[in-house]
Amino acid sequence: MAVNSFMVPLGTPAPDFDLTAINGGSVSLGDLKDSPATLVAFLSNHCPYVRHLEKGLGALAADYGARLSIVAICSNDSVNYPDDDPTHLAEQAARAGFTFPYLLDDTQEVAKAYKAACTPDFFLYDSRLKLVYRGEFDGSRPGSSVPVTGSSLRAAINALLEGDEVPAEQNPSLGCSIKWKPGNEPA
Repeated sequence: MAVNSFMVPLGTPAPDFDLTAINGGSVSLGDLKDSPATLVAFLSNHCPYVRHLEKGLGALAADYGARLSIVAICSNDSVNYPDDDPTHLAEQAARAGFTFPYLLDDTQEVAKAYKAACTPDFFLYDSRLKLVYRGEFDGSRPGSSVPVTGSSLRAAINALLEGDEVPAEQNPSLGCSIKWKPGNEPA
């Protein structure tokens, strides 16, 4: 069932994290603090909404390069959803052209801290790590004739990098619900 993202209040500080990457090592929020723009994307491998736009996200990362720090986080229960285990996430990263760290939130505490609801769920932060955008990648959905462009997210990133105000009117993301471990669902 498709779920909309929560519209976390703009200006909310980015919650801290220190997570293991799918290729080993760890990445923390502190590793991203010197960037003019930081994107935290909650993704999964099995979700058709993520699969629909994953190559567009890979292209977005390539287009912005060092001007935008990106991390992807998978918070899904990989025991009950094995397509979201590290091996399958690595396959997804290669297929989609992800050049950014893909992190594992096994405890699901990071998803809860960010108030992530679905995959994909995008959170864009300014240089002070304050939330300036949360919402959709673009207006395309699986089965629609709308091309995947990343237009909604790109407009926010462009405004932020150009020193302009990111418009407060934003559309929520739509995707698969995060697959919570039994008893771990947010209250």
